[in-house]
Amino acid sequence: MSSHQVKLYSKGVVLGYKRGLRNQHENTSLVRVQGVNKKDDTDFYMGKRVAYVYRASRKAPAVMKHARKSNKVRVIWGKVTRSHGNSGVLRVQFRKNLPGQAIGASVRVMLYPSRV
Repeated sequence: MSSHQVKLYSKGVVLGYKRGLRNQHENTSLVRVQGVNKKDDTDFYMGKRVAYVYRASRKAPAVMKHARKSNKVRVIWGKVTRSHGNSGVLRVQFRKNLPGQAIGASVRVMLYPSRV
């Protein structure tokens, strides 16, 4: 068995929401992924899952019968829908819109589902 680590996700940063000059659309967030600087590089990430992991003030109840202990860590899941602009930024739609505190925060861009 080899001892090398397998990379499960790439690091990303939430830049803000999709917007025009006067209106912003909170249902789509803009994410910059580490090492992606061109529009051509974004094609690999289309359809990939994105996780915004954050810490809440209260513990979430253990929903399932055999679930692990409840803790304060929560996740909002999203999906990469398309690229944004020419500099390698991604548009991501989350299941629930990201809160304003998420702007500037880090996200995990999972390397699945695979399209190979």
